[in-house]
Amino acid sequence: SVFHFCIFTFKPQFTEKYFSQTQDHFNFNTMGNGTFNQRYLITDKYWKKGYGPIFFYTGNEGNIWEFASNSGFITELAAQHSALVIFAEHRYYGKSLPFDKDSFNIPQIGLLTVEQALADYAVMITELKQQLAATDCPVIVFGGSYGGMLSVYMRLKYPNIVAGALAASAPILSTAGLGDSRQFFRDVTADFESIGPECRDAVRGAFRQLKELAEHQDYRRIQSEFSLCKPPSSAQDIHHLNGLLRNAFTMMAMLDYPYSTHFMVVDGTQSYPAGIFYNSTGLLTCFDLYSLYLECADPTGCGLGFDSLAWDYQACTEINLCYESNNVTDMFPPMAFTETDRKLYCFKRWAVVPRPDWLKTQFWGDALSTASNIIFSNGDLDPWANGGVRKSLSSSLIAVNIAGGAHHLDLRGSNDADPVSVISARKTEADLIAQWVKMERTKLQQSL
Repeated sequence: SVFHFCIFTFKPQFTEKYFSQTQDHFNFNTMGNGTFNQRYLITDKYWKKGYGPIFFYTGNEGNIWEFASNSGFITELAAQHSALVIFAEHRYYGKSLPFDKDSFNIPQIGLLTVEQALADYAVMITELKQQLAATDCPVIVFGGSYGGMLSVYMRLKYPNIVAGALAASAPILSTAGLGDSRQFFRDVTADFESIGPECRDAVRGAFRQLKELAEHQDYRRIQSEFSLCKPPSSAQDIHHLNGLLRNAFTMMAMLDYPYSTHFMVVDGTQSYPAGIFYNSTGLLTCFDLYSLYLECADPTGCGLGFDSLAWDYQACTEINLCYESNNVTDMFPPMAFTETDRKLYCFKRWAVVPRPDWLKTQFWGDALSTASNIIFSNGDLDPWANGGVRKSLSSSLIAVNIAGGAHHLDLRGSNDADPVSVISARKTEADLIAQWVKMERTKLQQSL
């Protein structure tokens, strides 16, 4: 998916807390009007109490510590601004499960929507501001990937609460069904092509070889070539292997950072990207096809564990990820994922029918010109970039494009190996955020 991996680097001085959150914001009768414990991380290390702004990360599809550990830019900025920093965990992910172990059952899973998540954040911000005597502190939201989409949506839906948004690598157009279904895997291919056309051709050749071996049912050879724990035995297994490999190349393209992130250490003993990506620790002696990669309603992968169930459900309802590879505009085997495929899968898996046009209706699609105070940042190495906003739409809807940048590189803490492009992007972002904070203060003083 948009962000399914874990790169634990450091844990800044965050305190882990829980907020008593409403299970269903939009119905006064369901589920016994219950509450659940929503996790958030908070640090007031830099905060000028009652005055400094609040920097709020709109958590996405995973454990909130992952995002806090990989968004050092936010704490660096907080130090400059004397800001309070909060990272909120998205409902149904990590430890924020509205119905504990029953959360992924039908009908309980039905309270997993973008709208409920945004309402969680709006309620949390409002109540924490009261508790912390911070009612006059301007709030800026930050997010990366799907979290970046949520930051945009917070500014659109709750401009009364949020003064501005930094949306890093947020594919708000492609996930709303706008754009070309071939774009994503075409852009993954372009990354490999930019290293050298022979790189793209080698990948294409390897997939062709796999196809030929499968046609001859030479399953033992496939097992040994790909270090599989057991030989594949059906067309379905081969399809799954193709998906796993395509996912490995996708992750390599997304995470092409200018320095090691403790996430992808190239393992010289393995000749395939699967080895680099799925075995970066070198601990696996063989690959189990079905435990490493789950096929789901997101062709770029749903990750593993409970988080993958939640993301699959979101990709089955509001978030459109009908991306295809075709071996013409990209280097991958033809693997379609059409609206019809999605519909069939989602009905069978979750008893839901996706609503392909809903995000466009609810969150404005590409008709964003009446919004304000949003930064859309994208790195040109990131295959998600062209599913987002690449051109500024007005003087307060700013696109920041980062040459040589991977998936939300700008949110990471500064590093000696950073390219000039990301240093300058962060400076632009910091200046705009400073303006928004100042504007919000002026507005508050006028209203007083």
